Amino acid sequence: DSFDAAIALANDTEYGLAASIFTANIKRAIRGARAIRAGTVTVNSFGEGDISTPFGGFKASGFGGRDNGIHAHDQYTQIKTIWVDLSDDADEAVE
Repeated sequence: DSFDAAIALANDTEYGLAASIFTANIKRAIRGARAIRAGTVTVNSFGEGDISTPFGGFKASGFGGRDNGIHAHDQYTQIKTIWVDLSDDADEAVE
């Protein structure tokens, strides 16, 4: 059907930053949003959305990460584990 053809056309590119679906059928919209290989899919609208949601692309779009929200925090930080011995014996180890 033409909806499936539109999904195939949307996916037939090396890019996948964002896409929009315009339909009155919410089930079809959700099915299409899941099928389209893009970092953001909007339904009956367009644009980036809320600053708290992750933004980034699939395939050759974007920089390989996600901006906005907690995903941006994870993108720009590194995890480090630090163990500190606070027992009384720890004082003797450094004296």
